[in-house]
Amino acid sequence: MSIPTEAELQAWVDGRLAPSRRAEVDSYLAVRPDESERLTAYRRQNKELRALFNPVMDESLPSALTRPPRRPLPWMRIAAAISIAVGAGLLGMAAGWSMRGQALATIAAAPDALPHRAAVAHAVYAPEVRHPVEVGADQQKHLVAWLSKRLGTELKPPQLSPLGYELVGGRLLPGDGGPVAQFMYADSTGQRLTLYVSSGQKEMRETGFRFAQEGNVRVFYWIDGSFGYALSGSISKDDLGRIAQTVYDQLTP
Repeated sequence: MSIPTEAELQAWVDGRLAPSRRAEVDSYLAVRPDESERLTAYRRQNKELRALFNPVMDESLPSALTRPPRRPLPWMRIAAAISIAVGAGLLGMAAGWSMRGQALATIAAAPDALPHRAAVAHAVYAPEVRHPVEVGADQQKHLVAWLSKRLGTELKPPQLSPLGYELVGGRLLPGDGGPVAQFMYADSTGQRLTLYVSSGQKEMRETGFRFAQEGNVRVFYWIDGSFGYALSGSISKDDLGRIAQTVYDQLTP
């Protein structure tokens, strides 16, 4: 049996291998527990992501998208032609306003992207049993130095022991605007929270709290300069809000 390539292993994760080759990969993984655990974790993550986002696929289309298009009347075609002519004449003046509108749209969308990415990262890693973090809390000094260097700022994981949560560790994640740090906390019952620190927030200055929810993952988030912070968990909104306030107080000079 030839050693499977990474592409074949990923196809095995997705269930896209031919039955004969799948049996060979099964035999290959049976004697390689570390590799088997890695791929099984990928499958588990895929399942969790589907559980989080599949409900969107079941939503009905808006009625405006299901109605057949109306054939334009002659006067509508004339009006359209006039609009095009006027628009061409004003194109130069509109260009500046268009760029301004695009910039405002980017700023408006950025906060919504932050809690979404934080919730997805929480949903993927919080259930992990063997590999919830890359670097554990027993190496906190190394963890903080590593993530601080990658994000280009001095990071200080909040101390949540008085609230019953201890640092588990953290990991580095990719973000839309640069690297992202994720710190994970857990209480005595195993309930986990994650703090998502993003370095790509376009120099925004808004620092007020906002709340979002993706499935059963609740998120409190805020922006401070070019950094975004999001605390995620499946606990009640009130409890998460109190902890988020503590995190905010510790991170804000």
